[in-house]
Amino acid sequence: MSPDVLEPPLVDTVKTPDRAHSRARAARKRKVVVAASRVLLLVAVLALWEALARAKVIDPFNFSMPTKIWDQIYTWVTHGTALGSLGEQIWYTLYEALLGWIIGVVTGVVCGIALGRITFLADVLGPYIKVLNSIPRIVLAPIFVIWFGLGPASKVASAVVLVFFPVFFNAFQGAREVDRNLVANARILGASDRRVTLQVVIPSATSWIFTSLHVSFGFALIGAIVGEYIGATKGIGLLVAQSQGTFNAAGVYAAMVILAVVALAAEGLLTFAERRIFRWKPSASDS
Repeated sequence: MSPDVLEPPLVDTVKTPDRAHSRARAARKRKVVVAASRVLLLVAVLALWEALARAKVIDPFNFSMPTKIWDQIYTWVTHGTALGSLGEQIWYTLYEALLGWIIGVVTGVVCGIALGRITFLADVLGPYIKVLNSIPRIVLAPIFVIWFGLGPASKVASAVVLVFFPVFFNAFQGAREVDRNLVANARILGASDRRVTLQVVIPSATSWIFTSLHVSFGFALIGAIVGEYIGATKGIGLLVAQSQGTFNAAGVYAAMVILAVVALAAEGLLTFAERRIFRWKPSASDS
């Protein structure tokens, strides 16, 4: 038998780095294409909107146009609003939304984990939570204004009730979906119920909780805006109400644009925090 036959085949060690480099390059290229497509789509929609409004195909009084919306934002930034500076209105709304979001997240996580771990509590309180969840929570905003007045407390309350339920149900489901083998192994090692909850259940439910955080901050903004729209002394919601009252469509759209920027910035911060916490999870582009 020839000695060449007995030699093991040579492994090409160069192909693996090249393949990884190609995949990374393809991923970067795709990100650029996606970002460019998003920008082009936005520009196309705005250009079409502007053209239709100027041609009077759509009523510019009711639908306004991007240039007028930009002029309104520029006026608010440089000269302020009738309520004060634009930054003050943004901070007022953001403060209400953030405070309501934090309270709603904390109470939702605590209640969700508690009911997910304690079956007796879930059986007793489950029907009441379902009834409360079935109530349209936006209609509670006028009641909160009556209870707490025109200050920030009524807007915070509106944000809390909107944030609580999505966070609660995700935390509850996350606590119920914990691997039973992990819990059993922790108990075999002598872990108490408290240690099992803190060191096994909560870390396992974290991904569920973070999923709800992305949606819930938008709900907190909605709660604050609706509360301000109904009755307030400051805030973006009051700007919307005043613009509507004076038939200023550009002001309504300008306030919506500002809210969209705030929501996107918050979403970016949450995504960054999630990636930092869940470094071990492969991203969608890696799969």
